Amino acid sequence: MAIEHIFDSASSVMTVISFTTFLGILLWTFVLKGNKDFETQAALPFADDDIEGESGHG
Repeated sequence: MAIEHIFDSASSVMTVISFTTFLGILLWTFVLKGNKDFETQAALPFADDDIEGESGHG
């Protein structure tokens, strides 16, 4: 019966570690990275259209 207690404790610890990691990823993505990076990434599909238009293909 002691082994069941160990697995229950390990499961609880892994749940807390996973949730903490998830919150860390959210914090890093939305708070620390800033809005400038998102604006740059959002403009990438439109920058590709300019390159294709200049090459004369399509």
